[in-house]
Formats: sequence, structure tokens, C-alpha cells
Amino acid sequence: MRFILICNQALCASPSVETIPITQLRRGEVADISQVVGSAEQVRRLEELGLRAGARLEVVRGGSPCIVRVGGAKLCFRHDELLHVLVTPRKTT
Repeated sequence: MRFILICNQALCASPSVETIPITQLRRGEVADISQVVGSAEQVRRLEELGLRAGARLEVVRGGSPCIVRVGGAKLCFRHDELLHVLVTPRKTT
């Protein structure tokens, strides 16, 4: 199996930036996608849905299935599909 790593270089280069799996976010949390990891087919499918490095998302419902808002669209995913998405949480004020 071949894996492809897509990474926003600005985010990955900084060791002070906390990158976590999207599954660790809770309802209402906002994050920027820093990496999408998986086979070429998995990465392409997630990118087609808007889950790509640099995109901002909000968790509408945590757990499995998880619902996220990306670019105005709500998307629903099983837990295993989201393991391929790493995010950088946005600090709330």
C-alpha cells in the first residue's frame, strides 16, 4: 500500500504548532487542516469533499459518525475516515 502525505509547509515546519487527529476535537471547536494522510485514493476523496491542507473546519457533532462544517457544507464521516486528517486547533478568545 502506498501512502501520500500532504502537508501545509508553514504549519508542519513549526515545532510549536500542535497537530492532532480530527477525532480529538469536540463539538464547536474550530481547527485548520494541516495534513491529510492516506493512499492516493483516500487523500483525493477527502480533498474533493473540501478536507485539504489549509482549510478551516468546525466540529458540529463529535463521535462516530462525526459531522464537520467545511466551507459552508456539512459533511458526515465514520471514525475510520477521519483518522487520516490531522488538524491544528484554533485558539478561542
